[in-house]
Amino acid sequence: MALRSIHPGDTIGILGGGQLGRMLAVAASRLGLRSHIYAPESGPAFDIATEYTIGSYDDQAALTRFADQVAVVTYEFENVPASTAAILQSRCAVHPNPNALSKSQDRLIEKTFLNSLGIPTAPFLQVDDAGSLARAVGQLGRPSILKSRCLGYDGKGQSLIKEGSDLAVTFRSLGGQLAILEGMVDFTREISVIAARGIDGSFAAWDICENVHEHHILAVTRAPANVPAQIAEKASAIARTILDALDYVGVMGVEMFHVEKARLDGGKDHHLLVNEIAPRVHNSGHWTLDGAVTSQFEQHIRAICGWPLGSTKAHGPVEMRNLIGNDVDMWLELLKEPGLCLHLYGKHEARPGRKMGHFTRIYLKP
Repeated sequence: MALRSIHPGDTIGILGGGQLGRMLAVAASRLGLRSHIYAPESGPAFDIATEYTIGSYDDQAALTRFADQVAVVTYEFENVPASTAAILQSRCAVHPNPNALSKSQDRLIEKTFLNSLGIPTAPFLQVDDAGSLARAVGQLGRPSILKSRCLGYDGKGQSLIKEGSDLAVTFRSLGGQLAILEGMVDFTREISVIAARGIDGSFAAWDICENVHEHHILAVTRAPANVPAQIAEKASAIARTILDALDYVGVMGVEMFHVEKARLDGGKDHHLLVNEIAPRVHNSGHWTLDGAVTSQFEQHIRAICGWPLGSTKAHGPVEMRNLIGNDVDMWLELLKEPGLCLHLYGKHEARPGRKMGHFTRIYLKP
């Protein structure tokens, strides 16, 4: 598919109707672009988009009509079927490319790909049945984590294997899905790199983020992360290696474990292990909406349109907190705090574990 030049007034196609699609549509609007959301059901992005289509991801006729109405297609989550991306790519540009999508949809493929680039991950083994799980536990030991290879997020599709765990029962708890077993990592902190790559190969990354999860869901992100400068540089370089290898266009989140090991001489060894990649704008990059010159959402739109990437300079140290479930009921009190930036996603029902919004505090540089 030949690339076409994209100008203000053109329409960006977005697969997925959640909050990430909503924020992408807002960013597109600020740049004079229209947005068309395609999703199987209504969501927060529908309130913002210029147009929307409710359709399944395997409806070839609906996808073809959608592709013919937009200048470029992107997506807000990585569980879009590869066949959907292929249909769309035959009609228009799709960024990030379907190869990046497929690499991130299967944990076994993803980690094998990362290791092929010389990028370390937690130790892992393929698990296809209860017997292979027993053999994998024999090699990696306990505790370890059994994860479904596909469709898991926010802790879903995962089971901790510890002393006394019944392996057959644990395997069945994933519904018979193909899985991988990961060894436990004794990490110091979880960090992430939010980075972008343009069509011309240009690269830009924001300050490294430090993340705190509660009940497997991101609760707090602080930027910059409390890591040595050389570790921040190494993390950014790892992200660039991944984006270049995928010929990636757009924003990606790369989640990592920072491991500090004490040495006999009193110093420390520092290691970085990549946990997973997300070929899209990322929750831990939400702080950029208020805390950086260019937000991750604007940057993604710039990248997929073939426009110059913006500055990733931060205004100062930033803290972002997710509003999960009934946390959103604090919205009025939060608005009373001077300098706090509140973002609500327009979801009508608060449920346990559901991301309803977030807020940021910016500590401006003098």
